[in-house]
Amino acid sequence: MGRRLFACFGRGASSDTKQTHAHEINVTADVSAEEQRRGGAILVELFSSQGCKTSPEAEMLVSRLGRGDFELEVPVVVLAYHVDYWDYMGWKDPYGSSQWTVRQKAYVEALNLDTMFTPQLVIQGRAQCQGNDQDSLFSAIANAPRFPSPTFQATFQRPTSESLQVSLTGALRTKIDHQGANIMVALYESGLVTDCPAGENKGRVLSNDYVVRKLEKLCTVKDISAKKNVSGNVTFPLWEGFNSSKCGIAVFVQNSSHHIFGSQNFPLPENI
Repeated sequence: MGRRLFACFGRGASSDTKQTHAHEINVTADVSAEEQRRGGAILVELFSSQGCKTSPEAEMLVSRLGRGDFELEVPVVVLAYHVDYWDYMGWKDPYGSSQWTVRQKAYVEALNLDTMFTPQLVIQGRAQCQGNDQDSLFSAIANAPRFPSPTFQATFQRPTSESLQVSLTGALRTKIDHQGANIMVALYESGLVTDCPAGENKGRVLSNDYVVRKLEKLCTVKDISAKKNVSGNVTFPLWEGFNSSKCGIAVFVQNSSHHIFGSQNFPLPENI
């Protein structure tokens, strides 16, 4: 990969805590009947930064998208990754991570782009647009290939006060060939509000939803039928102030070309 440029585009511009006793609460969720009736969801991923002046508009767009404000014919699963390459501008994004920058870089290469920029939307791993371009987003969603949502059941446990275990079992409902695919599990948080005292958004109160806090691989599968059951566990370390009522789990299937082959969404139970 050659030299890459970073850009921040607007519309029209191209403490340690001590371990306590284990929590034994188990809660099981299943994919909604409504989602299954309407067909598989489209995964929409936002790459954003609190250090980018034009990202707040994109954050509002994906928040509304995730809430269902636009009443699209196609169900969506929304995830927002905060990159870290704007931290030098005077404000360090509290949700920024080099891991998400690496994920965006992989999409830049897969989509043959010359520039990493924020805000950027990636739809089903196959198309991208500027993060505040609502018309392009809706067009990309409408034209994205659709796959049946997996039929995972999710069981949540708290082995310790500082961790969350997610157990998944179900069928992918999409055949996976010999090239294989990864089943990824994202833990996200919504309802985040940040006073921004520095940087390009100095003086603003920033609202963020569907912010990916953790991302883990459940397993790698290959040469399996659409009906074959898959099972596995992931354990997420939790952050100070974790509130399950603000969080959810997204599961998606992604191959080595970064294409998405199905996604599913679970809110976390409030009592976990």
